[in-house]
Amino acid sequence: MIHNSWDEKETVQHVKCLHTDAKKYLVSNMLTVGKTYEVKNETEEFIFVKDNSGHIGGYYKTYFEKA
Repeated sequence: MIHNSWDEKETVQHVKCLHTDAKKYLVSNMLTVGKTYEVKNETEEFIFVKDNSGHIGGYYKTYFEKA
């Protein structure tokens, strides 16, 4: 279970949140527009960042731009 060690993993890059306009899910509780987040892992569709809760969460790449 590699996802259990992502919190201690080295930061891959930093991204800035562009928007929290989600069609299906509520992300405004976990992301703040304009804030920079540490990327811990990345796939083709998702970016896994340390969000406002202090935990690692997976979000669509469309919410972010490279900082």
